[in-house]
Amino acid sequence: MEFQVHGALVEVLGVGVLLRGDSSVGKSECALELVQRGHRLVADDVVRLVSRSQSDSAVLMGHSPALIRHYVEIRGIGLLDVHALYGDGAVRDECAIDLICVLEPWRQEVEYERIGLDRPRQVLGTVSLPCLTIPVHPARSMATLVEVAVRDHRERIKGINAAKKLDAAMRRQQLTLQPSGGAE
Repeated sequence: MEFQVHGALVEVLGVGVLLRGDSSVGKSECALELVQRGHRLVADDVVRLVSRSQSDSAVLMGHSPALIRHYVEIRGIGLLDVHALYGDGAVRDECAIDLICVLEPWRQEVEYERIGLDRPRQVLGTVSLPCLTIPVHPARSMATLVEVAVRDHRERIKGINAAKKLDAAMRRQQLTLQPSGGAE
């Protein structure tokens, strides 16, 4: 089954990250900043997805339509050919999607995840993927946050969950993690 979604796809430290969010939230800018840091662009604006069987599970692969492959659109600058600007090492034709990061404008009234004991998931096609909502704010570096989300994702794959580790230690001392940062 092949379908497409609006977003950007970047391979970060070997992890395929699908950046999603409303138009103008900063997906392309985040993808370009990740390329600047040595990661690889797969698709921008339109990401085509196909589910493939691998071993005993399905893997979601993403690629760009051929016409816009390796291009990003940056408002105020225009269309950029990432391959021409940064070379072969800055692009890939396709990659598996391992993590979804939804970028959304920061809203004061929303309670965003602060602890991270469990990772929410989103189903695309038939594949369930870990999904983070990252609020965009001028004082925050989206590329840094995506990179650290990838590093945390890789640790979780190895069975290391920093929040659960701290929670277990606090429970041993009969304290509880609170989103406000305090202990009771």
